[in-house]
Amino acid sequence: MKKKEKLTLLAVAINVLLFGLKIYAYIFSDSLAILSDSFNSLMDILSSIVIFFAVKVSSKKADSDHPFGHRSAEPIAGLIMAIFATVLGFEVIKDAVISILRIRKIEITTVTLMIMTAAIILKLVIFSLFNSYAKKINSPAIKASAIDYRNDIIVTFMVILGNIIVYSGFNIVDGIIAILVGGFIIYSGIRIGIENMGFLMGKRPPDEIIDKLKDIALSVGGVKALNDVRAHYLGSYIQIEIHIEVDKNISTERSHDIAKEVQRKLLQN
Repeated sequence: MKKKEKLTLLAVAINVLLFGLKIYAYIFSDSLAILSDSFNSLMDILSSIVIFFAVKVSSKKADSDHPFGHRSAEPIAGLIMAIFATVLGFEVIKDAVISILRIRKIEITTVTLMIMTAAIILKLVIFSLFNSYAKKINSPAIKASAIDYRNDIIVTFMVILGNIIVYSGFNIVDGIIAILVGGFIIYSGIRIGIENMGFLMGKRPPDEIIDKLKDIALSVGGVKALNDVRAHYLGSYIQIEIHIEVDKNISTERSHDIAKEVQRKLLQN
């Protein structure tokens, strides 16, 4: 089993644990903010499962039906995550508005706050793992998960802050915090969706990546200049076309060797 798959399964296990803990905290507190945060963990479980299968599909080699491989599977998974997040966010806001319009008794205890604090610690661990690995392999699905886990930390902190205020007797804050959580979930979903749509539509990589690719090509001995550089995303990978300029007096064989060396160095990076 590859590292991406192991990491995703670890995320599923942690999110199942978090979902159970948050539901337990909700049962004893009746806090809609905690319930909305538990729904957020449920979405993370579904997202992790989607990513697990997307990672397996994207790692398959090219075949006759998919000559360029299966690399679009990860951006598709990221897009599915975005849809999950947006729908869930609107549901949370709807329930929060209903909660504000009704009078509800909320019981916040020390145990409740301890559970939510433990949730933040666990999320910090999994965010660190996903964030470092996403930077290493440039995976849209893993990066989307890392962003989601970072947002979860902020959301859970907001819930804890709201619970402390509710503990002081201001119950209406619970519904307000739930609305903020819902809005944050929607924002995250839209952001992830836009980014992954760009991957699927073959958007151009950022200028810093293009400049790095140019520098790599120019570092090869025999390359005098670059006449044209075009690049776009093919799923989670970058497809690049470079026209290099070499000395007109060298042989065709030498020109070919230089081109192969440029290709080798680009693939290495």
